[in-house]
Amino acid sequence: MTFVVRTVRVPPGSSLPYRDEDWRDALVTIEHGEVELVMSCGRSIYFQQGDLLWFEGLPLVRLSNRGEEPALLRATARAEGVR
Repeated sequence: MTFVVRTVRVPPGSSLPYRDEDWRDALVTIEHGEVELVMSCGRSIYFQQGDLLWFEGLPLVRLSNRGEEPALLRATARAEGVR
């Protein structure tokens, strides 16, 4: 099976808007730092280095880094033709 691995960097104090297509079918590992997942209802959940996540089906709005170090997320998904 073929996988696509992508690393996403979220600088300290910044956010990325959540786009479902960017994370579809991906198993996400927090490689470094911390990330805050902000949901459409306004609630937030924090995750840190070593946590393993799956974003599909969650009502996410954005991913934020409130920490002092960059957050590095590694997304691993099956290649397009393999899904």
